[in-house]
Amino acid sequence: MEKAILVNLATSQREKEEAKESMTELAGLTSSAGATVIEEIYQYRPGHSPKFFIGEGKVQELSIKVKESGAGLVIFDHNLSPTQQRSLEEAIKVKVLDRTQIILDIFAQRARTNEGKLQVELAQLTYLLPRLKGKGQALSRLGGGIGTRGPGEKKLEEDRRKITDRIARIKKEIDSVQKRRARQRENRRQSPVPTVSLVGYTSAGKSTLFNALAGENRYTSPHLFATLDPMVRRVTFSDGLYFFLSDTVGFIKKLPVELISSFRATLEEIREADCLLHVIDITSPEAFEQAEAAEEILSELEITGLPVIKVFNKIDLLPEREKKSLLERQPKEEASAIYISARSGEGLGHLKALLRQVIFKNFKIYWLHIPKDRTEMAGSLARQVMVIRKTETAEGWEYQVLAQKDNLFPYLPYLRKGESL
Repeated sequence: MEKAILVNLATSQREKEEAKESMTELAGLTSSAGATVIEEIYQYRPGHSPKFFIGEGKVQELSIKVKESGAGLVIFDHNLSPTQQRSLEEAIKVKVLDRTQIILDIFAQRARTNEGKLQVELAQLTYLLPRLKGKGQALSRLGGGIGTRGPGEKKLEEDRRKITDRIARIKKEIDSVQKRRARQRENRRQSPVPTVSLVGYTSAGKSTLFNALAGENRYTSPHLFATLDPMVRRVTFSDGLYFFLSDTVGFIKKLPVELISSFRATLEEIREADCLLHVIDITSPEAFEQAEAAEEILSELEITGLPVIKVFNKIDLLPEREKKSLLERQPKEEASAIYISARSGEGLGHLKALLRQVIFKNFKIYWLHIPKDRTEMAGSLARQVMVIRKTETAEGWEYQVLAQKDNLFPYLPYLRKGESL
């Protein structure tokens, strides 16, 4: 396992106050990538060095620590320019990565579907391209390990033209994925079935909640970005009503712009939802900041105006008295926050009840009777309303449906006697 030294530079009082928290997160990312953190180095100075990012004195100190500890990797809690990265590698004589490269590396490990792998490769190559100029021998020297996965070694040795061609091909493939997803979303838009999307900071417990609601066995882990590829499943209530639940990649502070761009096709799923479940780790000391970071990314993606339920997860890890107090405060009616444990199941009943109120707020149950000579009306019914029950009679079919009244106008003549919109 590679040994890594982490470096943080604060240029303002606020950055200095947030440095420890940010480095704790970077340590988690480094661990998720497969390296061991052996030391953390902090510096506070008025500005960045154009050549080394940190001061020259700190570079010398870092070089000595690398030699003494045998570290093979230095990771900066910031984004480095190509020049800074090259200068640091020449001075320290080991591989230097920045925060974005670590996140990209984790994504390269986690991607399982062809779509996910394409999106990760596009993000990596887009980030790599401006760093190719003048790297020459340094690129060959990098070898394997963290920061070289995905397109990794073979791509690092390709020239700019080949990489540019590869980026163009990937974009074309992703474009076809976007079109396919757009058609799927259009079909869902025309369907009366509501869609709910899980969003939130990485490791907040989204995949565990997805499993609990959908009855799935999706991989979960305490590591950051344990799951990456999107998934959509049908979730059914006890009375037969159902909705589609989608899970997407978790968010993180300073999420690389390359990833937001490359995963836009996947993140579009969120935009089409009828409701968002914003999952928040209530046990995290940075819960507020993490929730804020997720909201900022949603804003960047221009995803606004949707109903949002804040789901404070992992209450099973709280002291018993505090957990009991939160559960007793669960809302009895529509609200914007709820407390649960996706792992133990505590509070899930309240969440489902609240979710049902939100997504079916404008729906009502109707009874229809469609004669046998109007089979075309019966055939189109499921595309307009949610069919709860269908019974065949001597004259035709009787349906119990859940629908918004606008979708029932074509079926007004078939409403049960005495019933109206």
